[in-house]
Amino acid sequence: MKTSLVQRSSGLRVSRETVEKLEHFARLFQKWAKSINLVAPSTLDDLWQRHIVDSLQIYQISPSPKTWVDLGSGGGFPGVITAICLAEAADGWVHLVESNNKKAAFLRVALNETGARGSVHPIRIEAAPSLIPTCDAISARALADLSQLLDYCAPWMLADGSKAVAYLHKGRDYQPEIDKAVSRFQFDLIKHASVVEPDSVVLEIANLSRRMK
Repeated sequence: MKTSLVQRSSGLRVSRETVEKLEHFARLFQKWAKSINLVAPSTLDDLWQRHIVDSLQIYQISPSPKTWVDLGSGGGFPGVITAICLAEAADGWVHLVESNNKKAAFLRVALNETGARGSVHPIRIEAAPSLIPTCDAISARALADLSQLLDYCAPWMLADGSKAVAYLHKGRDYQPEIDKAVSRFQFDLIKHASVVEPDSVVLEIANLSRRMK
């Protein structure tokens, strides 16, 4: 079931081993979600399509192994999913930043039991750049509006010589967030249409700079 769903929904071809890891993650998630609010309860019945396949889009857009920082990792979307995909590549790494200790504990178990390529940092996002000074890519899902996300991303993306790119999931009302963000930042933008949610997107943002006041 899951192999065909992943390939039909996302267009991403993954190995049977990766699908098995995703299935194991899904079982862990359902178990932990009974006692920890990992995602909105109303979306639990559609875990695969709404969360797992949706998160797989990040790896579809940028499949080469790289060092990721996943902000506000929560229930592991998209960070753990990316880390599971990187296990197949046997390269790359995901730094999952999650300040909630209970969620961080779940993330550690999920990474360990699936053999995913990642580590958990139970710290506030603002403290992460000092611990993780460089990265190639940044991801976030259901975390904050775009202006706030770019403030979070800025320490990595504005560093000297940085070529870090942000991949940010946004719902159908994303355009006002872009309009607000461009009053404070300049950036190159590619909108990747969601394969899961009509009118939703993954925003690929590069060459970030602050506008002069």
